[in-house]
Amino acid sequence: MEFLFNTNVQFFIAAYLVGGIPFGLLLAKKFAGVDIKASGSGSIGATNVLRVVKETNPSLAKKLGAATLALDAFKGILVLAVAYFTGLSEATLWGIAVLAVIGHCFSPYLGLEGGKGIATGMGVMMFMLPYETIIALIVWAVGAKTIRISSISSLTGVAALLISSFFIHPDMAHAPVVFIVFILYYKHIPNIIRLFKGEEKRVV
Repeated sequence: MEFLFNTNVQFFIAAYLVGGIPFGLLLAKKFAGVDIKASGSGSIGATNVLRVVKETNPSLAKKLGAATLALDAFKGILVLAVAYFTGLSEATLWGIAVLAVIGHCFSPYLGLEGGKGIATGMGVMMFMLPYETIIALIVWAVGAKTIRISSISSLTGVAALLISSFFIHPDMAHAPVVFIVFILYYKHIPNIIRLFKGEEKRVV
């Protein structure tokens, strides 16, 4: 058990545990009295919070959706920021980023179930690759405004981030970025299937 006293390992564990906090589930239960795991898409993310709570309280839905989005992004940044100011290596920071996303998508508090990972992924990417993340957010915003299908705007934004990273940082090791993108797309497989069937719902 000596490895648990290793600073890197401690931060890896913290990233997974903090990343796994299901803020959407907690906020919806506390303030709206609903279980978003049992409603809508069953996801713990901001989109499902907005969709489910909106059925009974539209004004509260927007507030809880925004709060979920912010907290899910922040939890990815939090451990990274502490690790950065502790002086840990860039390789360790990338490990923390990956584990924060894994924590959200496969939460230890929800039997390894979780959300789609977009907000947490964008949070860690904003810390690690700010320029690429800005590009991704612009692409996402345009898609959200025009197409109004959350999964399409999210996945196109993620793709834009990955592609732009090869142009902006051609010499960096892209494996962590590719892995995070893979997780995000993997978690969206049900959405992708519904898109091909024409059954994916618009955000209204």
